[in-house]
Amino acid sequence: MNYVQLEKLGEGTYATVYKGRSRTTNEIVALKEIHLDAEEGTPSTAIREISLMKELKHVNIVRLHDVIHTETKLVLIFEYCEQDLKKYMDQHGERGALDPNTVRSFMYQLLKGTAFCHENQVLHRDLKPQNLLINRKGELKLGDFGLARAFGVPVNTFSNEVVTLWYRAPDVLLGSRTYSTSIDVWSCGCIFAEMISGLPLFRGRDNNDQLLHIMRIIGTPSQQTFDKMAKDSPEIQIKQFPRYPKQDLRQAVPKASPHAIDLLERLLKFDPAERISAAEALSHPYFTSAASNNTFTVGSMAPPAFTFPHPHGLPPPQQQQQAFSRPPNFIANPVAVHQLHAAQQQQQAQAAMGGGYGGVPMHYNTSFGHNPR
Repeated sequence: MNYVQLEKLGEGTYATVYKGRSRTTNEIVALKEIHLDAEEGTPSTAIREISLMKELKHVNIVRLHDVIHTETKLVLIFEYCEQDLKKYMDQHGERGALDPNTVRSFMYQLLKGTAFCHENQVLHRDLKPQNLLINRKGELKLGDFGLARAFGVPVNTFSNEVVTLWYRAPDVLLGSRTYSTSIDVWSCGCIFAEMISGLPLFRGRDNNDQLLHIMRIIGTPSQQTFDKMAKDSPEIQIKQFPRYPKQDLRQAVPKASPHAIDLLERLLKFDPAERISAAEALSHPYFTSAASNNTFTVGSMAPPAFTFPHPHGLPPPQQQQQAFSRPPNFIANPVAVHQLHAAQQQQQAQAAMGGGYGGVPMHYNTSFGHNPR
């Protein structure tokens, strides 16, 4: 194999993830070694993940470099990212809450990656902070496509056993199996609120409790809305719910700006047909207004670039380019924002990163046992 294993990053029942290095380019990578069953062979979820990720090439999606397949093992070679978003929030946030500039940067990149998936007819189906990777340049990338599915028109019937509970859309919680891109949009809204406040917005214990948490904040839908959703997805099971009035989202996410609140409300519509698309969200005033753009500068100058120490040299120049489009003055490196806003935290941040590779990325999906459609 043209890769050297450096250290184990995580292990599950069906796969083990190692940090590795390319013998030819010296590039640091993540090696995801999938355990093959002698009788069952390669898990179908692994085949699905490989087939999708070989087609999804975008700066905001973790890159699958290579696949090595032998009689005894299957190894997926991914680009290496230092942290997932959850660890980043824990280490750099104020009680988990990120500063407005960083939230806007990460949210823009999350929506770019999600919109690209949807343009290519792919549902991620498991967006959450633990599955979003952050590299040393402050780029956010969608990872863990183990539950992802391609979709077509008409929409196929899918499993409703998808998406981690706290980020699961209400239509899926109600039993929908004919969902589409809107389930990823709902997850983006949940992640958006969590980056602003530092806490998950809806923290239910099970499907029913999760629905109640959602209704307590965005209100119980009208019977007309329920009936419409059931018509759109006949498998949805409607029952009697308490009548909760709609809460002002500013009470649930008090640190959010007016533009952020408006975008949140558009992402978190109970009826999936009413949710804004990821592509539409990128044109929201939260990103495009003059007020939003001005917050990307500190004084009259943009923050300088900040890079994590890299013991194996910098990546090739083409990898250092910012390949995604952004509003004017958009800062692609939120770590630089932290350096200016809290210079005293710089040494702590570097130490927390362990020289740039301290985060243990459990986001490469080591569990292939569950196989939803």
